[in-house]
Amino acid sequence: MAKLTLTPDLARRARLAGLFYLVIIIAGLSAELGLRGPLVDLADAGGTAAAILAAPGQFRLAIAVDIVMALSDAALAILLYLVFRAVAPGLALSAMVFRLIQTVLIAANLMALQAAWLILSASNGLADAPALALVFLDLHGHGYDLGLVFFGVNSVMMGVLVWRSGVFGKLFGLGLAMAGLVYLAGSGLRFFAPEWSADFAPAYGVTILAETAFCLRLLAQRSPGREPV
Repeated sequence: MAKLTLTPDLARRARLAGLFYLVIIIAGLSAELGLRGPLVDLADAGGTAAAILAAPGQFRLAIAVDIVMALSDAALAILLYLVFRAVAPGLALSAMVFRLIQTVLIAANLMALQAAWLILSASNGLADAPALALVFLDLHGHGYDLGLVFFGVNSVMMGVLVWRSGVFGKLFGLGLAMAGLVYLAGSGLRFFAPEWSADFAPAYGVTILAETAFCLRLLAQRSPGREPV
């Protein structure tokens, strides 16, 4: 593995990557926690159905925001490859592929949300519509965690690339690698030990902190020779 040689072009790509990363963080948290979260209670099919039907614009806006996140994620995957390929071309390419797989899975998984909406909004009133819609909403959560398996692998790879870059700081690389392990552990619990998922949830604070810190570091990247104002 080689060290990065900072160039004006690389610095611009890093800042653009940081911008897309910021969009992903804001969009992801907004869609899941701010828009969809207040409407969905997986323990209450009837209440969830009533909440979604009472705020259809909010539910569908969450899907739109998720689409924006997925598009930004694809762009970020390519930009990070362009930035870090000089460190280790094979590893950078692998990281991009794993992130793109995650992006495709999460984007395709939005069809589960659309299916839930179609079931609830059906004019002919499907039998047991709330219960069936809740199955699709729960499926979306599992599909999201499946995507995070691939993102977890990507994050560990990115951690290695950042650690070895000589530009972005080893602490950022360590943080990304730790975030990747959290994603892998959390997704594993969701599928194989769901009764422990709630207790593990606070660990995701590590991922938010690590990814936000790296995002800000990318945004703050100066071109070589540029003096701070």
